[in-house]
Amino acid sequence: MNKGIFSKTFPTQSVDENFQLIHALGYQGTQFNFSSAGLNALPHFIPDSVLEEVKQASQRHRVCLEAISATFNMTHPDSRVIKQGLISLETVCEAAGRLNCPVVTLCTGSRDPDDQWRFHPDNLQPESWKLLQKTMENALKVAEKHDVVLGIEPELANVVNSSMKARQLIDEMQSRFLKVILDPANLFEIATLHEQHSLVAEAFDLLADEIAIAHAKDRNPDGTFTTAGRGVLDYHFYLQQLRHSGFTGCVVTHGLEPEDAAEVSLMLDKHLKLLEGSVA
Repeated sequence: MNKGIFSKTFPTQSVDENFQLIHALGYQGTQFNFSSAGLNALPHFIPDSVLEEVKQASQRHRVCLEAISATFNMTHPDSRVIKQGLISLETVCEAAGRLNCPVVTLCTGSRDPDDQWRFHPDNLQPESWKLLQKTMENALKVAEKHDVVLGIEPELANVVNSSMKARQLIDEMQSRFLKVILDPANLFEIATLHEQHSLVAEAFDLLADEIAIAHAKDRNPDGTFTTAGRGVLDYHFYLQQLRHSGFTGCVVTHGLEPEDAAEVSLMLDKHLKLLEGSVA
């Protein structure tokens, strides 16, 4: 396993500066956002010059493009928002294909009209699941066209709000282009250590073979999010489960301040080295 960080963590002036900083802090990869190249996060057009800039910076600073963000609200109550999201998804998937980036990340969405990361009670209705299925079918046609994987992330506030729901959607879609982004901090808010371990273990039981990217953030005791390594998440248990599942990809941190990136890099190194030692 290696480690990465969201490019948008850093408010840099260029992609080259961004990737140089990522490398200097000890990260080998990034989940890229086109806002780091001065574009909209969901662009409808990406100039060839920007793609070349990203490609050159990746090679120069040895920062692997592990994924590119194309998150939009796939179950928004306004169908026009979904339509625009799919147009941007086509643009990002084409770019990912040209950059040899294997994964494009999605958000299964919320029926909340203002915030795709905020829970809405209608998320639990059968109609919302049907809408997600329809949107995902269209998204997967785009992914297949450009030969990239789409990654969905179980999140409590979204329509796919559990490992079980992620498993259900994957089984229903029956597509090799649909995989999972696993972030255990999104599986609970407040939980005992035993409950946390049970939820994380269940996620691996259901999804071990489907994990494209692993995420790293944390929860405070009151359920709010915090920087990876500063909260209640048992990182040794989580990374051990990743190792035992056969995952050899990237653990990507996010939800942190730029000044905390060095601390998280060292924390992940410590745990990954402990795991290597236990295997040896």
